[in-house]
Amino acid sequence: MPPPTTATRTVSGLLGLTAVAGGLIGLAVTNPGPAAFEEFAAEKLTELASEELCRDEGLPLLARLLIQNCPELVRSQRKVLGRLAREHSRRYNFGLLSIYGTRLGGEKVLPNWSIPRYDAVTLAMAGHFVLLSAGESTPGSPMP
Repeated sequence: MPPPTTATRTVSGLLGLTAVAGGLIGLAVTNPGPAAFEEFAAEKLTELASEELCRDEGLPLLARLLIQNCPELVRSQRKVLGRLAREHSRRYNFGLLSIYGTRLGGEKVLPNWSIPRYDAVTLAMAGHFVLLSAGESTPGSPMP
């Protein structure tokens, strides 16, 4: 096989550059926006709130007596939870991907009961979301 000519190398280089540029454009176009993040957060928060609140020790005794179907009550608040997450998140948009930093909770609901404060960091890229970190935070800690 003869060695590649300069023209062949130039065409190969241009094809490779075009493929890379196309991939980068594809990532930029599929970088999920705030509305998609709200939908993702609604799903995650509904799941987490059900696990946290609907277990035996999740709510104060009086609340457990009043609430008949805790998982259904949490599911009915899905849209509200998504909107809350969107309003309490900061988006860092890097074009090809975004990072969402979210802080929720910490409010006192009843005299002896407050909602735990949670922080989460989420990567948004190529039409998908990946939860990078999540957990309880302490008052005064910096926003993720």
